Amino acid sequence: MVRYLLARAESLNSRTLDLHLTAIGQWHHYQGVIDPVKDPLVRKTMEGIRRTHGQPKRKAKALRLKHIAQMVNHLRHLPDSKKKHRDMAMLLTGFFGAFRRSELVAIQVSHLVWEPEGLIIRLPRSKTDQQATGLTRALPFGASSCCPAKAVKMWLDAVGISSGPLFRPVNRWDQVQAKHLNPGAVNDLLKTLGEACEFDFVPDLSSHSFRRGLSTSAARERVDFELIKKQGGWKNDATVWEYIEEGQQLSNNATHVLMEKMAVLLTSDC
Repeated sequence: MVRYLLARAESLNSRTLDLHLTAIGQWHHYQGVIDPVKDPLVRKTMEGIRRTHGQPKRKAKALRLKHIAQMVNHLRHLPDSKKKHRDMAMLLTGFFGAFRRSELVAIQVSHLVWEPEGLIIRLPRSKTDQQATGLTRALPFGASSCCPAKAVKMWLDAVGISSGPLFRPVNRWDQVQAKHLNPGAVNDLLKTLGEACEFDFVPDLSSHSFRRGLSTSAARERVDFELIKKQGGWKNDATVWEYIEEGQQLSNNATHVLMEKMAVLLTSDC
């Protein structure tokens, strides 16, 4: 086991190796044999690898409201097409619904529940839903320019579908296919829109930019903790607090009062 870790320490980061150890440990546990991962030498070796090769976790860029607005404006100025309607619906639904890419492409038309106040999306299962209790996202009606529910309705009207996958591939001739989108298409869309808007963080864009963007943007607007947690479907409070702290790290900052005090002192000295 030690030789295995040392052989892969140069090519894999420590977090990936931790996942490998977890998988190896579980396999041994279910086989009813001694778990080598628990060996003190293996643990010491892993600690040394973390110190030597550890790197900060690379996070997806959190999309701000202004970034989503720029992307929406770019799409609005494109010639009318089915792809344009699909991309608008995917962008707004992904952001305001804080969806993972696997969840976004898994949405079926039958999962849509239309209410007078907006749209409710009910997925029978999601990535972290081991008991298959389902996932629910509520998207209330808002201003037409940025309303995900209205964008979804326009997409459905444009393609005339009443069953099957909600988000589908659209080829170069603007023909809609019957199958569901590949999850990688969500990342591709964000990077394409990011490049069109000339963002300087395109390499850091991914589908997780939706979830991090929604939570941090809501935190800046002082949205209640429970509402943020509910909209993103987070089970762990610590994860939500991490996003809130990230969103408010410049507005809720100890230096504000100190700088104001220093400004007064500097003024009085003059």
